[in-house]
Amino acid sequence: MAVSEPPQHTISFGPHVANDAELRLVGDVKGKRVLELGLPHGHANSVAMAQSGARAMAIDNSAERIALARRTAETAEVRVEFHQAELADMGFVTSSSLDLVLCIDKLNAVDDIDRLLRQVHRVLKSEASFVAVVEHPAAAMFDNDDAVARRRYGADGALTIGELCMSLQRSNFAIDLLYELMPLNAPRALVPTTLAMRARKLGS
Repeated sequence: MAVSEPPQHTISFGPHVANDAELRLVGDVKGKRVLELGLPHGHANSVAMAQSGARAMAIDNSAERIALARRTAETAEVRVEFHQAELADMGFVTSSSLDLVLCIDKLNAVDDIDRLLRQVHRVLKSEASFVAVVEHPAAAMFDNDDAVARRRYGADGALTIGELCMSLQRSNFAIDLLYELMPLNAPRALVPTTLAMRARKLGS
């Protein structure tokens, strides 16, 4: 069954999984200051949030992805502030100034996740949300539609659920929502393909 692209204003958590219209991890962003960590190919959530009335920023280390997202923002006639840098290099953001940080499918590529999470904690307001989506570590054990696991859980650098939860706890976050998402285009899938969670900043 073909799965259509998400509507223009929708926060996408990746192809073939439920989006924020259903899961409500992000919710209403009108008037909020938001930052997208990393720009997924084909759908810049920072642009979608700007279309919904957010004051949006985005950071990515790829000039090509930033150029693509900037063209998308220009076509949509919205303003998004783009920065080319490594994801943890958030010196351009004032401490305790953001209402939301969103990171889709980028945490597994970060060398020092604790450093990144410390920076996310620094820039968020107290009780504000960090929404993170990664490949489910169970899905990383399989190849395509193979029914037999080919790798051990957590192999090849894939973050386990325990590792991610402990990193968030060490950085003074509390998880309040967590979804293990099955692929919408594969009804016979054995394991979830996507892990989506929302964590709240504790402290100041």
